[in-house]
Amino acid sequence: MGQKRTYRTFTYREAVFRICCDKYDAVTAEIVRQRGILEDYIALHPEFRDSLEPLEPRADAPDVARSMARAARLVGVGPMAAVAGAMAQYACEAGLEAGAREAIVDNGGDIYLRAAGPVIIGLNAGTADLADRLAFSLQADDSPISICSSSGEMGHSMSLGKCDLATVVARDAALADVAATQAANLVSTVDDIDPSLENISAIEGVDGVMIIKGVRVGLAGKLPPLVKIK
Repeated sequence: MGQKRTYRTFTYREAVFRICCDKYDAVTAEIVRQRGILEDYIALHPEFRDSLEPLEPRADAPDVARSMARAARLVGVGPMAAVAGAMAQYACEAGLEAGAREAIVDNGGDIYLRAAGPVIIGLNAGTADLADRLAFSLQADDSPISICSSSGEMGHSMSLGKCDLATVVARDAALADVAATQAANLVSTVDDIDPSLENISAIEGVDGVMIIKGVRVGLAGKLPPLVKIK
């Protein structure tokens, strides 16, 4: 199993972060800074917050909005579907830039990390079913990497499907976030799993995707090894 790590919780606005980094203050400061930048942009362009379709960023768009818009355009959803992943990546990178050897930032199931050793990333569908007994086993060389999850059965994020868990692995956290959202949107029954895997794995920049519905698990692309944790 992964080495012993200490996680701290940081809550800002509606988001709850779990952070493992010895440059914790740099990580949390970046969360506050990036949220402020994004909120200032949304105040001028509220369509960025409200659209369920991809939007081109305005000329005055900050980097975070451009990153979110780019990911959303690749997947075909609204840019705010990328916000949790984008914030996780900016926060993690701030910790590394401050001198940390390792940083793991989990923003409500949307994770970006750079590990200094083996790490186990658990999967949680909020039930006692299959997803809660599985985890990804990563080595340091697998990172930096993003693992983002979405569900139609739990959480406060809007989902159009009834997927127990959709998880996407990618190097870009904004992309992993929107792709996981879209994967969960596409699955209402087990018959939707295979076409959804094909759809999501074909997106440029997506490394791998896992979809769980009931006792059925579908996998596509390149994913870290799965291990049982219960």
